[in-house]
Amino acid sequence: MKRIYMDHAATTPVDARVAAAMKPFLSQRFGNASSLHTFGQEAKEALEESRAAVARAIGAAPDEIIFTSGGTESDNMALKGSLKRGDHLITSAIEHHAVLHTAQYLEPQGVQVTYLPVDRFGLIDPADVEAAIKPNTKLVSIMHVNNEIGAIEPVAEIGVICRRRGVLFHTDAVQGFGKLPIDVRKMNIDMLSASAHKLCGPKGVGLLYIRNGIKLAPLMHGGGHERGRRSGTENVAGIVGFAKAMELAVKDMKKENAGMKTLSEKLVKRVLAIPDSHLNGHPQTSRLRGRPAKRLACINNFRFAGIEGESLVIHLDMQGVAASTGSACSSRSLEPSHVLTAIGLKHADAHGSLRLSLGRGNTAADVDYVAKVLPGIVENLRRISPLAKGK
Repeated sequence: MKRIYMDHAATTPVDARVAAAMKPFLSQRFGNASSLHTFGQEAKEALEESRAAVARAIGAAPDEIIFTSGGTESDNMALKGSLKRGDHLITSAIEHHAVLHTAQYLEPQGVQVTYLPVDRFGLIDPADVEAAIKPNTKLVSIMHVNNEIGAIEPVAEIGVICRRRGVLFHTDAVQGFGKLPIDVRKMNIDMLSASAHKLCGPKGVGLLYIRNGIKLAPLMHGGGHERGRRSGTENVAGIVGFAKAMELAVKDMKKENAGMKTLSEKLVKRVLAIPDSHLNGHPQTSRLRGRPAKRLACINNFRFAGIEGESLVIHLDMQGVAASTGSACSSRSLEPSHVLTAIGLKHADAHGSLRLSLGRGNTAADVDYVAKVLPGIVENLRRISPLAKGK
């Protein structure tokens, strides 16, 4: 059976060049980066070279990069490490659960949280951020790119507001990292979370950028690794792979974005030819002073009247196509997507979502195949669906 992967927003395959860069550190150069002998110092050198490479890619200094196990740990570290009882956090209703659930955990600990709404395109209005700032506001955490609908948030504008008001600004950049240009200085970002496995790097490794001068309480205590901020023996092979994946992503960013835009436009056109189909968070004109809403082209979130999204995913998988209904972290939940309800969809409509997220390995032939099998799946499911009766 033909197999097509269109769930790159969930994870990506490791690029062969990344795997080749990692291989020596899984066998010959396997030392602990904290050891004094030659094996350890080889690992330490590779670790610091990777740290410097990743830092350069986002305009940071090497000592501002802390390596973690992934985006979830980085988000937890940014929020839990900077907030205490009596502090105020501003975030959005469409954040990844790594931020939302952490915020919900902090509320009973005495942290006040404001969850800002978004418009129907999934965009935060910077004016809403400024209006929500209070004397005890310590941190604003707004994601860079939404993982379900691809909305690109006005991070640079929010950064200016936070810097002017003396408030720390964190962004979960897991989906946009390596796909869109990021300069933490120019964008006034104080902390930034990223993960390697979203850009053809290995799973289990991420980073938190922390601007020099910011003090964070560590989540884990132990051997004092990562300058005392994140104890635990560093995953040197994974970190080397992260740096290589970032190098490739930055090098090919313009070319890959152009290719994703072409494929996405073709995919959207073909899918929207199906009756009663819609693109969630369609990038037309938003309420943000009439500017065009921007969406990362590789993430396409559709809904089909009268159909459960889980049924679509299962039937597509039977035809060899891997897709999702939204975030992989909550794909087993029976609750509708919090992102789709936040942009105004009814629960029944939100349950009928299908996310097709494109990546480096996808081709026009893949799009043609999906466009060929999807209409029949939709038609068959509507024929048997009680939700479609009377439509």
